[in-house]
Amino acid sequence: MLLVIDVGNTNTSLGVYQGAELIAHWRLTTARNRTVDEYGVHARNLFELAGLDFKAINAIAIASVVPPLNYTLKQMAEVYFHLSPLFVDHTTETGVRILYEPPSDVGADRLVDAVAAIHKYGAPCIIVDFGTATTFNAINKDGEYLGGVITPGIMISADALFERTAKLPRVDIKRPTRVIGSSTVSAMQSGLYNGYVGLVDGVLRKMLAELGGSPRVIATGGLAPLIATGSELIELVDDTLTLEGLRLVYEKSHTRPV
Repeated sequence: MLLVIDVGNTNTSLGVYQGAELIAHWRLTTARNRTVDEYGVHARNLFELAGLDFKAINAIAIASVVPPLNYTLKQMAEVYFHLSPLFVDHTTETGVRILYEPPSDVGADRLVDAVAAIHKYGAPCIIVDFGTATTFNAINKDGEYLGGVITPGIMISADALFERTAKLPRVDIKRPTRVIGSSTVSAMQSGLYNGYVGLVDGVLRKMLAELGGSPRVIATGGLAPLIATGSELIELVDDTLTLEGLRLVYEKSHTRPV
């Protein structure tokens, strides 16, 4: 079995594959100060709760955008799984040509998202990944990674509104029933939600015009289902796109079964 780990600035997602089947997956808070043993114990507990055999894992693939955690996760894999993990980066053989400059600036999550989107939905396509930052990633008709757009995530916007204003409270992100808010909280929720949906669709319209053709638009990430309900241009939501991309990249890089 293959363990895949997607380390983001806010959340870390883990998944277990048996062949091409995702048999379990979890989303945790990314904790930079967590020790090797803490990560190992967390992993063992998750496996036990899911009724999975910890010792059945024979490969690990990791996409990380938090470099300080890479050594910790490498040690965790070696100590608790007795495996050397594959860390995906721009030098990994993914089958996707990178046209971004420099290629080393492309996050591992963006690369594996591209691999999975091309495999599952074809090219051209645009992947919108709603993480700490929201990234828009463009794949041309030849399956090449062109680049994209990076914007602050909606939670960053919400936190900034709370922290930089004296009288505005912290609010939950939710889709309001009306655009015109009848209270401070509902007005803020409307501004955050509708404003962000407007940002997403505005960026997508310009990207679609530049790409030409009929690219599919796929959303992933924690808040993708919420934002997609208000978007006119997001075609579908794939919650496990990054995990699937990690599986595909691992299989391309290794020949032994998992």
